[in-house]
Amino acid sequence: MAQPQLFSPMQIRGMSLKNRCVIAPMHQYAAVDGFAQDWHLMNIGRYAAGGAGLVFVESTKVDRRGCGTIGDLGLWQDEHIAGHKRLADHIRDNGSVPAIQLGHSGRKARRFRPWEGGKPLTQEAAEAEGLKDWDQWKLVSASALATPGDPEPHGLTKAEVQDLVKMWGQGVRRAQEAGYEALELHGAHGYLVHQFLSPSSNARNDEYGGTEANRRRFLMEIVEESRLYWPDDKPLFLR
Repeated sequence: MAQPQLFSPMQIRGMSLKNRCVIAPMHQYAAVDGFAQDWHLMNIGRYAAGGAGLVFVESTKVDRRGCGTIGDLGLWQDEHIAGHKRLADHIRDNGSVPAIQLGHSGRKARRFRPWEGGKPLTQEAAEAEGLKDWDQWKLVSASALATPGDPEPHGLTKAEVQDLVKMWGQGVRRAQEAGYEALELHGAHGYLVHQFLSPSSNARNDEYGGTEANRRRFLMEIVEESRLYWPDDKPLFLR
């Protein structure tokens, strides 16, 4: 009987996988100020020890404002690298290839955790959990258009969009320094990149809005910036 393709090796650029079982990035809501905890090590390690070929660490934010909840992982500062290196090394030591997804929640940021209802987070509730930087946690989006029932986000200026592209690049640099071997950019599910792609949330009249090509520009600039820091022999995926 032939071996199923699922369990056969695979090569993607310079990355060799022992099988085609992939663990998708899944939020754990367990970070503290963006820093990985022992929980992340234990959770992600079991997938590697279980035999998956490629293991993605959950969506990790490139900007403090991009956190969906208080517990999101971060790579928006160099101090986060050590915790991610610990995760990447642990995945590798247990026989799998370490990967990471980088993202930004945009206008879907600053929310209660799913089991708490998932609605917009209040300052009172955040500070009750010890949050000290509420004023820095601002909602941003392609345009100042709110999801019904949510606060209105700040519509990013052109300069702010370009700053975010640079932030993404720095997040990629940190992921590379941490030792991840594959990278995924999060461009779906209504988060910031998707907010630029969709005419429902992008009402801009500059080069980042209007035509389909213009709405893609933010994403394409992120991809180009990412490749400045992400080696050509390492896969770069887009969700």
